[in-house]
Amino acid sequence: MSFEWIQIPYALLTLLIVFVYGVFMTTIIRKMGARAGGRYGIRLYQTFVDLAKNYALRSHISHGIMFYLGPVFRLTGGVGLILFVPTIYGSVMHQNFAFAGDLVLALYFVFFGTLGMALGAGESGHPYSAVGITRGLSQMTAAELPFVLAVFAVSLQYQTLSITEIVAAQQGGFLSWTLFTNPIAVVAAMIGFLGTMMRSPFDVFLAPQEIPIGPPTEFHSAYLALMQTNRILFPIAKIVIYMNLFFGGATNWPVFFLKVFLIYLVSALVGVVFPRFRVEQSIRFFLIWGLPLGILSILIV
Repeated sequence: MSFEWIQIPYALLTLLIVFVYGVFMTTIIRKMGARAGGRYGIRLYQTFVDLAKNYALRSHISHGIMFYLGPVFRLTGGVGLILFVPTIYGSVMHQNFAFAGDLVLALYFVFFGTLGMALGAGESGHPYSAVGITRGLSQMTAAELPFVLAVFAVSLQYQTLSITEIVAAQQGGFLSWTLFTNPIAVVAAMIGFLGTMMRSPFDVFLAPQEIPIGPPTEFHSAYLALMQTNRILFPIAKIVIYMNLFFGGATNWPVFFLKVFLIYLVSALVGVVFPRFRVEQSIRFFLIWGLPLGILSILIV
């Protein structure tokens, strides 16, 4: 697809729609978790209020340039995924900046934010920052392995690295989805998905029951708002990748909202049911179950 300036406002409109929907999705998932624990949960508009409050705050505290570039890099991963991945298949307005081979760029964006936050945490000088970096990068690497192998299997299956062409190959009924044509790859990818969503039992990044510090307390004001914005956008952006590669994509917004909600619900249900793994348990889970399935999906293709 050749670049046209008219694509910019369309892409920004898509980003706005996805962001607003992500805010409501984040709130609904939190309320579901609260109800499962016997609590009422936050109000539906509370996430908007928190974002507006934090963006309005300013800080004179400085830990170094890289420390504050961490949230920027983290947000870049989510925004980049939305802007360079087709959201609605067949729509001129919501194809964004998709191009041949955009699947490779999407894989870079998925890991880009994590690397940025690791560099930012290293600048903080806090003795626990190395613990968080080690945990985060170890789990992300282990979780990305089955996902990347599943993506390779899908690209081999459809003989393309274009996300739009992969979605096009899945049109013609739900039996054409990768979920049914290559279920092993989908299972491997969904195992990796649980890890990258950073919800229980794979929330070893922050480990709120162990270490009462980290990015949510180290960062503040608008920097915390950037992180909150990314925690809204990035999960939806990753789900869009999964929806396009494995679940037939979306041809209109109602289908998009429904599929994103159902895929998001998978990680939410697992997070409510299972307690948190230890770091070694989490990594072992991906290597024992996800990695062999990813290799098997490639061999089958």
